[in-house]
Amino acid sequence: MAFYKQPCIHCGAYIDRDARFCPACGSHSPFGYLCPTCLRPVEKSQRLCAGCGRPLYVACPVCGGQTFVQEKCEQCGGSLMVKCQNSRCGAWQFFENTKCTACGAKIKHPKSGKK
Repeated sequence: MAFYKQPCIHCGAYIDRDARFCPACGSHSPFGYLCPTCLRPVEKSQRLCAGCGRPLYVACPVCGGQTFVQEKCEQCGGSLMVKCQNSRCGAWQFFENTKCTACGAKIKHPKSGKK
């Protein structure tokens, strides 16, 4: 049986179609974008998720600029992801999520005094 590879949408590297991460750039969504709340496939042309109604453009916690809900800010390149604090999970989650989409644990957000 032949296995076909598909390009990562972020870096263009050809990877296995069943890959959950891109080994070249480290992307957690190499073949498309997912809503960070309900994990439904979304596109950059959408303003809201059709599944849960979540806004798909948010203010970056690093620079404050508007960016699409993905792994990195489109303006400054800063990370939009935080790690689940559950020691058995550790999955990367979108910074605005209140619960981990992998294990369901509550995500504790640090009080930030800086901009």
